[in-house]
Amino acid sequence: MKKSRYSEEQIISFLKQAEAGMPIKELCRKGGFSDATFYKWRAKFGGMDVSDAKRLKELESENAKLKKLLAEAHLDMHALKSVLGVKR
Repeated sequence: MKKSRYSEEQIISFLKQAEAGMPIKELCRKGGFSDATFYKWRAKFGGMDVSDAKRLKELESENAKLKKLLAEAHLDMHALKSVLGVKR
């Protein structure tokens, strides 16, 4: 996955500037990102504080680890069933 040039803190500061009344086109031009990127950020981080964004990042990484563990468990179960054979 591509890493963003901007941290969560920077993204939230851009969103706060837009909420304060700065035109979105001007904000995007000064920040160096597209309108579509701004709206994607607003959908993901809208209404969040910096601490909320950090917590979201922690939860996403924890979720990824749990998904990996679950996938490995299913793979082990499938391997055992194929080796031992399924009871009928």
